[in-house]
Amino acid sequence: MLPTQRQHKHNGSITALFRPAHSFVPLFDTRPVMPRLLLALACLLLIAVPAAAQSHLTAALTDSGSSAGTASSASPVVPVIYHTAEEMPTFPGGETAFTKFLRAKINYPAAALSHGASGKVHVSFVVDEQGHILDAKVVKGLGYGLDEEALRLVRIMPWWNPGKVGGQPVKVAYTLPIVFRALE
Repeated sequence: MLPTQRQHKHNGSITALFRPAHSFVPLFDTRPVMPRLLLALACLLLIAVPAAAQSHLTAALTDSGSSAGTASSASPVVPVIYHTAEEMPTFPGGETAFTKFLRAKINYPAAALSHGASGKVHVSFVVDEQGHILDAKVVKGLGYGLDEEALRLVRIMPWWNPGKVGGQPVKVAYTLPIVFRALE
């Protein structure tokens, strides 16, 4: 039996007790819940508004000038850069031509000679569909001017034979170790 119910002595029936409106006590207090609820709603808005703005920005950037009512039939083309291709890019003339090119064009930095620095500088770049070298950067360097010399050598290289996938030329990422040996 609930505290708001009373059992009659004479017939055992149960009747409900009614309290006046001014003595009503809620089962749980809603006041502490409100600030937490408002805080949760504010956080939700802070997260949702930038995401919605970003999707509108993406839609605006991918729209190719078509009217708002018509859908574009062509999807935007994202350039694909392969890390491995069926036929990898090659220096024109092969490895012997590459070694000959390096020997003819290398300028060993004076700082590297004075410190006796030698070793490999790893340079990464992308060979595009025409064989051009793009985005050359040193991945692992040695210092003493050897990193800059390796970048200079990569930038003055002749066009490479492009990599191919399915017989079609594609962009391929390539990492090239350039060996520097100081002769004493």
